[in-house]
Amino acid sequence: MSTYEGALNLIGRLLIVALFLPAGLSKMAGFEGALGYFASLGIPAPVFALVATIVIEVVGGIALLVGFQTRVVATIMAIFTLVAAVTGHAFWAAPADAAFITQLLFFKNIAVMGGLLVLASAGAGSFSVDGRKEAK
Repeated sequence: MSTYEGALNLIGRLLIVALFLPAGLSKMAGFEGALGYFASLGIPAPVFALVATIVIEVVGGIALLVGFQTRVVATIMAIFTLVAAVTGHAFWAAPADAAFITQLLFFKNIAVMGGLLVLASAGAGSFSVDGRKEAK
């Protein structure tokens, strides 16, 4: 992989992390509010779901940031993002006044899944823990 490709891969990872890491940290800081939101969505076992979400967003975000086990982490996060899209952005069930924004958020998640799947297929690139392992 060229330096150019490695740099673009790193920038892509940073941009994906910019979505997940702050979201996980804000859920951690506002745990009770996030728990109320999860419960309002009708998610079964909302405490477990929230803790799992925080772990995926924070630990997965950090792993992507440094490029550790990127293919596996990106695949897990793509599946997580699909579940989040269907659960949290069900535009087909949203009230008419919220359907447009909910649909945008749903398809934003679908696009993020696309980026994660590309990352899962390409790997972390040269500027990463994975890249350093491959170079040795």
